[in-house]
Amino acid sequence: MVLTPHPGEMSRLTGLGSARDIQKERLETATQFVQSIRKILSNEKKLILVLKGDKTIVADYEKVYVNRTGNPGMATAGAGDALTGTIVSLIGQGYDVFDASQLGVYIHGLAGDIAAKKKGELSMIASDIIEYLPDAFKKYKN
Repeated sequence: MVLTPHPGEMSRLTGLGSARDIQKERLETATQFVQSIRKILSNEKKLILVLKGDKTIVADYEKVYVNRTGNPGMATAGAGDALTGTIVSLIGQGYDVFDASQLGVYIHGLAGDIAAKKKGELSMIASDIIEYLPDAFKKYKN
């Protein structure tokens, strides 16, 4: 199971404070949430949390990854759908769910960074991110 909330959604999902509170304590919130879910789910089920935003966090029961790609222009309608599609495509290719989430977040942010350089952050839309996913994958592979 992969959840991909932004801080506002995380606030509503958990009741752990406002979106601003979540944003201030991103790492702590993510790790506490996955550990609390671990106690609820059976041992066979695993939760991956992708807490979107500046320095998106990918967390499971044992690992945490803080992403360094991406930019403010990516805070646009549909960008989260593009991220989810990227993660799901990697899972479909056989990647471990955590690895797919981590790589998906990185590639999605890298595509957003390429889009920002070519088109600018201010006018970025989700299709700009999608347009540069192939370039991001090529850059990652090289």
